[in-house]
Amino acid sequence: MEAFEKARKFIYKNARPVDLARWQYHFENGSREAVLQALQVYQNEDGGYGHGLEPDHWNPNSTPIAVWEACRILRELECLHSTNPQVQGILRYLASGKEFSEGKWFNQVPSTVSYPHAIWWESPVGVPADNPTVSLAGTILRTGETTLYQKAQAIAETAVASFLNEPTSEMHTLVVYLELLQDCEEIQYQPVLANDRFREILFQQIRHTVSNEPEEWFTSYVSKPSNFFFTREQLLGIFSEELCKKEAQKILEHQQADGSFVIPWQWGTDYPEFFISKQWWKSIAIIKNFLFLRAFLDEPF
Repeated sequence: MEAFEKARKFIYKNARPVDLARWQYHFENGSREAVLQALQVYQNEDGGYGHGLEPDHWNPNSTPIAVWEACRILRELECLHSTNPQVQGILRYLASGKEFSEGKWFNQVPSTVSYPHAIWWESPVGVPADNPTVSLAGTILRTGETTLYQKAQAIAETAVASFLNEPTSEMHTLVVYLELLQDCEEIQYQPVLANDRFREILFQQIRHTVSNEPEEWFTSYVSKPSNFFFTREQLLGIFSEELCKKEAQKILEHQQADGSFVIPWQWGTDYPEFFISKQWWKSIAIIKNFLFLRAFLDEPF
């Protein structure tokens, strides 16, 4: 498949080692261990992650958002369990109380502004937020870590009650609620799963966020079905197969000549490192899009 080969060449020319290893794991029979080794270099002594793992801020210090990003990769590898040394580090960081207040972790931390970053990491700093707190609570529940378990229970159950009282329509926040639901399904955590309204309203809010203009999906920073994609089965519980296949077709239509996809945002700051970050994001987008294509495209590659 020509689209696959173009994407592969872009990855090999431009991806970070961690994303090259992810590509190889998903599409070339690469090993989990290679991804874990590449991911480990972003982990700090306190167990958290930094060093630009989230490509839009290059803070070397541990931040909750970078820890969340690491958890997403570990979940992707099916390695999000308490026997994994990296997960043990994550749990140690989360137990430390750093960047945590009022029952939530911070989305932005003050030290980020001292390093190349996008403007949205500047304000508001040091403010407790659902993103990434809700997902991190699910991570703790999923691992069964005893020291933090009651804390995670309280966070998760409070978050669900808050969501039902005032459902959000913010795309990124909906993603972390969806990750919480997935983690609760994985361990059959009934205090969350028993509330059918949570799933119903969460899926309803996700559907409402998706742009009705498919042409915008790959040219503007808008919500689309793949933003909520983890597995085919899970996504078909939210969207119709017809809509998912429409996005798969749009992916092929909007692939650039070099194999990548448009990154529809700018940093809004003067850091030239954005142009490096942009290439990293293109590699991440390629992996995401081709996983989506594998799930919903009739033609194999």
